[in-house]
Amino acid sequence: MNIYEQQAGNRRMTWVIMGAFVALFLLIGAGFDLFFLGFSPFAAPLEAASGGPYVPGPGPVRFPFGTAFSLLAGLGMAANGLFNGSGMVLRSTMARLAAPAGDKERQLLNVVAEMATAAGMPRPAVYVVPDPDLNAFATGKDPENSAIAVTQGLLDSLNREELQAVVAHEMSHIRNYDMRLMTVAAALMGAVALLSDMAGRTMRMRSRVQSRSSGGRGKGGGAAILFFVLWLVLVALAPLISRMLAMAISREREYLADASGAELTRNPLALVSALEKIRAAVSPTYAVNNGTAHMCITDPRGSLIEDKMGLAADLFATHPPMQKRILALKVMAYQAEKHG
Repeated sequence: MNIYEQQAGNRRMTWVIMGAFVALFLLIGAGFDLFFLGFSPFAAPLEAASGGPYVPGPGPVRFPFGTAFSLLAGLGMAANGLFNGSGMVLRSTMARLAAPAGDKERQLLNVVAEMATAAGMPRPAVYVVPDPDLNAFATGKDPENSAIAVTQGLLDSLNREELQAVVAHEMSHIRNYDMRLMTVAAALMGAVALLSDMAGRTMRMRSRVQSRSSGGRGKGGGAAILFFVLWLVLVALAPLISRMLAMAISREREYLADASGAELTRNPLALVSALEKIRAAVSPTYAVNNGTAHMCITDPRGSLIEDKMGLAADLFATHPPMQKRILALKVMAYQAEKHG
């Protein structure tokens, strides 16, 4: 898959993920309308007991307020994440602009400029995160509005070739539009979690009110109760489902960025060496929160988590197992030697 196919694929995947999240928003809002607001668009207007004209008062709700609010809130947060997400991520990690005064940061700026030229892209803004762990991430809306951030620990621990390999990896995320996809996914995860929490709180409040007023007696047939239970399960699982969607994309993007970065440097073993040093640093990256974990080159919760395998790890891990990534790069290196 060439770079243009990867970019096109990521744009399509962005819309697919947006569609999946929109479906979650609609289901959460529709359930709220049906079960709490009494949404009934085709109900007849209330009439007086004598059969006379319409009498103002409480009755069926004809506009899906919950669905509209859920959709607008979700899309609004997604748009905010797309246009302001990079700044929010950088502020949350307390990142600062790299300065050419020190040797290490001047080297970082030179490496980023080199890799931007190799990738045929504008040079992204360069930041340093004050954290002793080894990590890095890219963020931004597009290659013209992007940033690469590395931790102080990574800057201090890697040599120039290893640093170049990590920067090339992050540059590939920018070039392939991975960072936009991941930024939108992070914003949508937050929106789903917020809406799910609001729906859960409203449900508990209404349940307490109904319990005091009617002794807890429920109304509705078996089908209505079944749909209500299914909606409750969806509300409870929505944050987990949204996280699984984002994590699945993140894992695939890491393999592609490893391969694309190695292609830029023509040195897969430099990235192998960098990943092995990153893997050896088992401490978490405290500056990076869980909401943006999937944007990093390694899981910020610590490399021991990233080495786990099995179904649970495949579903919930933010990154592929490090040993699989290293093995794939070594295979690339051996192939390069054979062709060289």
